[in-house]
Amino acid sequence: MRIRKVGLIAVLFATAMLALAAAKLQTFTGEVSDSMCGAKHMMDNKAECTRTCVSKGSNYALVVGDKVYTLNTTDKAALDKLNTLAGEQAKVTGTANGDAIEVSKVSAAK
Repeated sequence: MRIRKVGLIAVLFATAMLALAAAKLQTFTGEVSDSMCGAKHMMDNKAECTRTCVSKGSNYALVVGDKVYTLNTTDKAALDKLNTLAGEQAKVTGTANGDAIEVSKVSAAK
């Protein structure tokens, strides 16, 4: 009987942890930029500036209002989409942790 209780508690705990992990997935809409420039680019052309900074080692970023999130991903498709949407509005889905988002999906904002 005691083993069944421990097993039930373990299953409930695992279910709760999965629910918490899934709850952290959010979608943010903002302008694709880079972490060096943020909302204020050094060049007139936002897209060109973003691509230049990223090519020199900066991460992509998403400017949402006054907040700048650094975008973290190694997914080639997501990086290609961010490159295409540089300087434009995008929807980024992922897990936020402070000023960073672990990206799982990128699409154009409609």
